[in-house]
Amino acid sequence: MTTVSLVVTTYNWKEALALVLASALAQSRLADEIIVADDGSRPDTAALVADFAGRSPVPLLHSWQEDKGFRAAMSRNRAIARAGSDYVVLVDGDILLGPHFIADHLAAARPGFFVQGSRVLLTAERTAQLLRDGSCRVSPWARGIENRKNCIRSPLLSALFSHRRQGLSGIKTCNFGFWRRDALAVNGFNEDFVGWGREDSEYAARLLNHGIRRYTLKFMANAYHLYHPVQSRERLPENDTLLDAVVRDKTSWCVHGIRQYLGGGDG
Repeated sequence: MTTVSLVVTTYNWKEALALVLASALAQSRLADEIIVADDGSRPDTAALVADFAGRSPVPLLHSWQEDKGFRAAMSRNRAIARAGSDYVVLVDGDILLGPHFIADHLAAARPGFFVQGSRVLLTAERTAQLLRDGSCRVSPWARGIENRKNCIRSPLLSALFSHRRQGLSGIKTCNFGFWRRDALAVNGFNEDFVGWGREDSEYAARLLNHGIRRYTLKFMANAYHLYHPVQSRERLPENDTLLDAVVRDKTSWCVHGIRQYLGGGDG
């Protein structure tokens, strides 16, 4: 039986993380472990994770690194290095999981593929209400949903509309699954990426260059994105340059990646 690690990225928004972890513990099929990939949050996040870990029926780990700016690539690498499962599902710390999220990802997992899921966008008003209520459940009929069709969960529609594809359009690691061995084969995320943007697309590009194909999953693995202001885009030009080089040169390996956390050096 395939085992799965759920990796949840976070940074200084413990109220949202509490809802995400609650949704992760309310799954029809629990992940075999949950790892919070923390990019340098304050101690109150650690206290929250410890509280959830004390009542979680599966191991719930806190992977923390020093706050030196937006370093999502490094944070994910550290968490994936600690993962003990065959398969890894990534979500962000502002993504509420539908009740069959993990089961659906496992149903879609197949050798030689990574899986890109969809997300439901919630408005600021709906997000504020969920945070006030402490609720991790979103009704598909509620107000404050911007792309309501992504609330639909239907194995039949999923079979009809999910598809294999090439290209990087729509790549978002807020709902993303892959085999851990494939991550190690391309040295994980590229830690040359700092600041917001493109580290997820570059990772997917290297998986594609390595021969791992993309499967875009529709109408299953529902995920609900809490509203927040946009991140700074000041590093985007540099990050676009790094991504363009990987696409142009068909690179599959990055130098500064996950290997350094596996005891094998960084190169």
